[in-house]
Amino acid sequence: MQKSKNMAWIVIALAVGLSLGLIIASQLDFPPSGMANEHAAFRMETGSGNLPPTPVDLAATSKAYVQVARQVMPTVVSITSETLVKFRHPFKNFFHQDWFRGRTRERGEEEYRQEGLGSGVIITSEGYILTNNHVIRESESITVWIDKKQYPAEIVGADPKTDLAVIRIKEKNLPVARFGNSDELEVGELVMAVGNPFFKELAHSVTAGIVSGKGRTDVGVGDIDYEDFIQTDAAINPGNSGGALVNLRGEVIGINTAIVSSGWGGGNVGIGFAIPINLARQVMEQLVATGKVVRGWMGVYIQGVDQELMATLKLASVDGALITKVSPDSPAGKAGLRERDFIIEVEGTRIRDHNHLMNTIATFKPNTRVAVKFIREGREQDTFVLLTERPDSAEVEEKRPSELTLGMELENLTESLAEEYDLTETEGVVVTHVEPRSQARKEGIRPGDIIGEVNRQPISSVGELRRILFQSKPGDMLLLRLARESGNFFVALKVSND
Repeated sequence: MQKSKNMAWIVIALAVGLSLGLIIASQLDFPPSGMANEHAAFRMETGSGNLPPTPVDLAATSKAYVQVARQVMPTVVSITSETLVKFRHPFKNFFHQDWFRGRTRERGEEEYRQEGLGSGVIITSEGYILTNNHVIRESESITVWIDKKQYPAEIVGADPKTDLAVIRIKEKNLPVARFGNSDELEVGELVMAVGNPFFKELAHSVTAGIVSGKGRTDVGVGDIDYEDFIQTDAAINPGNSGGALVNLRGEVIGINTAIVSSGWGGGNVGIGFAIPINLARQVMEQLVATGKVVRGWMGVYIQGVDQELMATLKLASVDGALITKVSPDSPAGKAGLRERDFIIEVEGTRIRDHNHLMNTIATFKPNTRVAVKFIREGREQDTFVLLTERPDSAEVEEKRPSELTLGMELENLTESLAEEYDLTETEGVVVTHVEPRSQARKEGIRPGDIIGEVNRQPISSVGELRRILFQSKPGDMLLLRLARESGNFFVALKVSND
């Protein structure tokens, strides 16, 4: 009996000891045995930065949207336009033959009126309205709708190079939009778009989103020369063009201009573009004052650089604009700038890329002397350029890809291009466009051809071809090996800067 009691106490003591051991081990964070020991060094880490406070008053945010909508909607108008479209039916004469005279009678052109729809922002109480140029372009008549009342409008001035225009109605004491500073806009900031999508019965439609990006260029929006778009996912649809993009302070920070659409109907897919109000304001003020826009001009052709070109030209950064040609007797030429100079700063403003340089120079008036910082052969240098007025016939300080010096546009070979041109090659550079009067066209090069070698050097990317071009001089001959479905062939092309 005594032995049984002793055994029971021993069992109890062991159980208590085991429990205490487990508790102590867990408090001291001893690793469990087995395969988990192999991962004993792993610890979940968290970011060191402080997260912004989580908004808790969603009702207040909702009210903010309501207040902004109430403030902005009266300053956004609907704009309708009528354009006279003339056409001749291709089979009209065939089906209207004069059998008695044995000849075809001449018939006049048929015509019909095409109605367009857009939006606009009231910029003065005296009836001046800012909109997109494509909303009123080639219109025979323009009508502005305010509170279901219609007013005939006249064009004050238009600037196709930025797709902006100012119109005016004979009305006073109108509510005026308040402008913000688009340079201070941040990616991720909440914005609202106000306009008239699809038809004027949907006037003052309000959509919300965020700023998805800034400084967007080369996005395929019409024939605009000066691009610096704000990208937003706030729904923008046909008819919203010319309307307001506003921040949560009710300030207009952009003019809605275009969308990326998919499929039939051109509806919104979450990618819209607006012209920054700082750019729009500069254009607007000149249009109101003089009816036209006058810009400063340097007289250079420019392009951006990638990592490969940066290494080839021994640059410290891709930020800047590379001069590919200087126009004869231009302000840039008189200031000593020349081909292959890399402009990095204008009047203290650091240049991001070729589009940024183009837009920056355009903000200065003719006869303005601007300080320009550039890199030449690895050395930083300074000069002053006395800008002149940009000639209407001159090309802008523009993007000029180096491959155009061969009379061709080129792209890296991708699966989609291989499918488009029915290619079997796996490496090389695809010709996607040939200039009509170029040497390349005369030599028989055509879209879909693949450049595999230049001067006996294998080529697998456009960047590799650029390096060869920038090591060449005007007049040098390049031997190209091209591939086509019929086989390989060689072409010799002379490098040109025209």
